[in-house]
Amino acid sequence: MIDEVLSRLEESIEQLNVEIDQSPKLSPNPAKQQRRKLRTSVNQLKKRKIKLSEHKGQMAVFGNRNSYSKTDHDATFMRVKEDPMQNGQLKPAYNVQIATNNQFITGFGIFQNPTDTRTFIPFITQLNSRNYLGKYVVADAGYGSEPNYKFVEDELSDCESLIPYGTMLREKSRKWQSDDRKVMNWNYVENDDYYIDPKGVRFHFWRYSKRTDKYGNVRHFKVYRAEVLDNNQNKISEALTPHGAPRYITVNGEWEYHKARTRNKLSSKKTGDIYKRRKIDVEPVFGRMKAFLGFNRFSLRSLNKVRKEFGIVVMALNMNKLVTLRS
Repeated sequence: MIDEVLSRLEESIEQLNVEIDQSPKLSPNPAKQQRRKLRTSVNQLKKRKIKLSEHKGQMAVFGNRNSYSKTDHDATFMRVKEDPMQNGQLKPAYNVQIATNNQFITGFGIFQNPTDTRTFIPFITQLNSRNYLGKYVVADAGYGSEPNYKFVEDELSDCESLIPYGTMLREKSRKWQSDDRKVMNWNYVENDDYYIDPKGVRFHFWRYSKRTDKYGNVRHFKVYRAEVLDNNQNKISEALTPHGAPRYITVNGEWEYHKARTRNKLSSKKTGDIYKRRKIDVEPVFGRMKAFLGFNRFSLRSLNKVRKEFGIVVMALNMNKLVTLRS
């Protein structure tokens, strides 16, 4: 688009040049004034074209991320635990994921996105392709999400996930269970598919809806609408919003299913004890990495070099663990 506009402007300037050469000298000359304006526009467009080219290059470096470091294009700005200034400043970093068994590292991955939730599926896929997965996939609450639960259930039929979700512990608190705003605390009549809130307002099923996030994950919801009229056809004030519109609630059935399934698994003694071992299996590995090896940051730049550097760290940790067991 810019190239086409530039070519047309340059053609207009050439025509004005011919017109100025053939016309007698005038002061002021309207053709010269027009040519001056067109040349200014051409210079501005050329600068804009350069900026656009730089922007396209930056967007290519971004990829699916929202930031990158100018000194290491593969690094993404993240909030890291080591924060001497204690002001939550962002630093260029990589997201390191490891899989352990009896404090031996069986696999690792280096990722460019800061959230653990989005690293789960590619990391588990990597481990599964190398037959490194056991019967149970154990992780902390930072990995609990609907896409991750669904992936394990649909794609890894021989594995079982033991991953709590973010609000699992809070849901057991008295404050959460006494909160009337939580739909999970309302009465639900399964046969007729409706909810009754603490004020006695009935919410009947209204329609289905779906939401797609920026990563392409689709979530399906059931929308419930409050009954706004009583038996005498009078409006129920509790069923209306402050602006007078009917109240609605949305329920993600699939997410509630995975949450209930997770609660049942982690409340069982067998699987609950397996999950408890995570703290004494994974966390000591990171502790030895920082205390024994003094490895707190990468010394190299670029994803490929960082992956090789961390591979050496993993070998050192595994050899140290093996020597410790034999001594």
